[in-house]
Amino acid sequence: MDALTDLLDGPRARGAFLLRSTLTPPWSIRIQDEAPLTLLSMVRDEAWLIPDEGEAQRVGPGDMVIFRGPDPYTVSDDPATEPQIVIHPGQRCTTPDGTSLSEAMDLGVRAWGNDPYGTAVMLIGTYQMRGAVTRRLLSALPPIAIVRGDTWKSPLVEVLGEEIGKDEPGQDVVLDRLLDLLLIATLRAWFSRRDAEAPGWYRAHGDPVAGPALRLLHDDLSHPWTVADLAARVGASRAALAQRFAKLIGEPPMAYLTGIRLAQAADLLRESDATLDAVARQVGYGTAFALSTAFKRERGVSPQEYRAGRG
Repeated sequence: MDALTDLLDGPRARGAFLLRSTLTPPWSIRIQDEAPLTLLSMVRDEAWLIPDEGEAQRVGPGDMVIFRGPDPYTVSDDPATEPQIVIHPGQRCTTPDGTSLSEAMDLGVRAWGNDPYGTAVMLIGTYQMRGAVTRRLLSALPPIAIVRGDTWKSPLVEVLGEEIGKDEPGQDVVLDRLLDLLLIATLRAWFSRRDAEAPGWYRAHGDPVAGPALRLLHDDLSHPWTVADLAARVGASRAALAQRFAKLIGEPPMAYLTGIRLAQAADLLRESDATLDAVARQVGYGTAFALSTAFKRERGVSPQEYRAGRG
């Protein structure tokens, strides 16, 4: 298992918010839903993406965008257009003065906008998850990541566009999985760009020493790994592995392992009802006490406090 697969193998889309948005200018939408991750595919016409800090960027047909939350941003037909619509947590839609627009903007099954025949068409998928593994991934992304349509092609956008308007049994699960696949495809395209500043764990994937070591760690977090054990498995000396790993990833193998173990533990605490003992065993700690000690040292709260939402 590689690091990207592991990061995406924990929290997945569950009841994600998806819609097809159709708009006629002038339009401007202020997004302050605090969602950790949103994907936007520009199907027709153009739009401007305006973060609260940073420069506005224009997107056109075929472009795919990843918004890293929870900071707010604006999407509009023109940077000069004042926001007319505000999206709040829970996808509540209002005017800037708080008047509800939920009924006025409803255009049918997962269809939304100010005109069913509008010139601008976007597909939007919003993740509601808040898992620690996801935060490790998000830390590698800028607030707005744009993959230009002339640099990648994916049939997933067209499939999502066809499925998003259907109202059939199991449709929510179908859309969740399509959104997951589209996210993975977009991340691959983003990190694979020539000018990409990909995280160390992504760059190390192709390295003959650090790459196999990373996959071993992610394959079995519960194994009592040591640098000597990893080095023997990948056919390198301990010194060579430690040096190569730290150079590419930015930290020693055991420090990286501790990070992903605690991130996985945090996900399990929030996403499951597993006991602390069970979580400890699953991520490689011999006892709940050992996990608690490491967790509190790293995060400043106990696992119980974190599970209760105080972390």
